Amino acid sequence: MKEELIMDTKERLIVALDLAERERVLGLVSQLHDCCGMFKVGLEPFCNYGPAFVKEIQEAGGRVFLDLKFHDIPRTVAQAGRAAARLGVAMFNVHIAGGREMLRAVVEEVEDETGGKRMPLIIGVTVLTSLGAEELFNDLGIERQPLDQVLFWAEIAKECGLSGVVASPREIAAIRERFGEDFLIVTPGIRPAGSSAGDQKRISTPGEAINAGADYIVVGRPILQAVDSREAARRILREMEESRDERK
Repeated sequence: MKEELIMDTKERLIVALDLAERERVLGLVSQLHDCCGMFKVGLEPFCNYGPAFVKEIQEAGGRVFLDLKFHDIPRTVAQAGRAAARLGVAMFNVHIAGGREMLRAVVEEVEDETGGKRMPLIIGVTVLTSLGAEELFNDLGIERQPLDQVLFWAEIAKECGLSGVVASPREIAAIRERFGEDFLIVTPGIRPAGSSAGDQKRISTPGEAINAGADYIVVGRPILQAVDSREAARRILREMEESRDERK
């Protein structure tokens, strides 16, 4: 369920800590914790430093989006979800491709672990932003276009009680129209104007994503690789705020 309170702009920004160097990551958390809502901890830093690293980020003032994309048999994912809840993360994700039984199991176990209070947001991964129609067909045997596949998986996620989905900027408007305002959309593939796309195929600017209806945007390299990471984050916040003003 979508949070009742209207989020401040900074709460909508998630900074992706996709770096291997522990001290550099903690330094960035110290610099940025008051100008973003969460820090995304993905596979590389988590595998390097483990659950204790999540606690270090929390102790430094950061809320954590645990981006491990759980995808396994139902019991395994359900127990991983329990562990994520015990870590106190604000959000974690699972692959919708794991199926309805897996999705329902993780929601039920996390509700049981938390007593339904202060539950982490459970977000379903749809189509990775590194994949286009050609990769979906040639590599995964999926004949739907990316938008159709995203909507198919998003419907399953909502049916199974997930908080929302991860989806590229190109699918935001269609998800919002079909599933309403109470279904969260977390959007990676965000690149400020003039930035390199890197390995992402379905990208957008911060302003475009907010205008389309994203609840959270995830930004990594444009902040991490900036000469002044704090100023880079603040520029993104200004663009988001201007876009919100335009929508009013």
